[in-house]
Amino acid sequence: MNKTVTVILNGYKRNHLKEQVESISKQTHPVQEIFYWQNTVDGFAYDEDTYCKLNSVLSNYNYGVWARFAYALNARTDYVCVIDDDTIPGNRWIENCVNTYETHPGLLGGIGLWFKNKNYELEFLPNGEVAKFGWQLNNEDPVQVDIVGHSWFFSRDLLSVFWREIPDKSWSMLCGEDIHFSHMIQKYTNLKTWVPAHPPNDRSMWSSLKALEYGGDHLATANTTVQTGEMAKYLSYCVDNGFKLLKDLK
Repeated sequence: MNKTVTVILNGYKRNHLKEQVESISKQTHPVQEIFYWQNTVDGFAYDEDTYCKLNSVLSNYNYGVWARFAYALNARTDYVCVIDDDTIPGNRWIENCVNTYETHPGLLGGIGLWFKNKNYELEFLPNGEVAKFGWQLNNEDPVQVDIVGHSWFFSRDLLSVFWREIPDKSWSMLCGEDIHFSHMIQKYTNLKTWVPAHPPNDRSMWSSLKALEYGGDHLATANTTVQTGEMAKYLSYCVDNGFKLLKDLK
């Protein structure tokens, strides 16, 4: 029996929703439902024609990147796939995740990082490339990583693991959900965090086809939260509270 999948999309100041929905409708593994969470901005023109066809929530407050994982609790499928608003998946991405989950269960994602330390400094490979696996540094086989981003694929029951601990109210809602999820997976299960194969000769399996074009703009959360140190602060907080980086597990 085919495993069922709900996709969770979210938006803030970007208008790639129609293109995202079109890419999801073309997936080789069918998606049962698409949920959409919109952090509304006054004066910004949203794609009403598209979001009205989805299970949509339009919030008049910016709840950042965490709210979509609360919204995902409404899914009634085997799997959930959360996708950033700058991410256009290849048409075999969901199939890739479903197949990978059979052999590498846990938290799967579109780009995965190896950290050098808790200050959000990345490891470098022997060939000098930065350890950012997935659409940026292609991998022929699944790779275990510290955290994943841009797309998160997981069994629906892992939402209870994500919300097992609630971050202190002093933390920003604009980042940290990716670190938190991998921390909770590691702390409360025997599962790991993986990047499915992103073969260089088959972009249909990739998590993101326009990552540099859409994700490199001034709206990218990482471009602001890394600069302000918020991501490093949250990673440091998690490590200080028991999150083990791969380098320390070897």
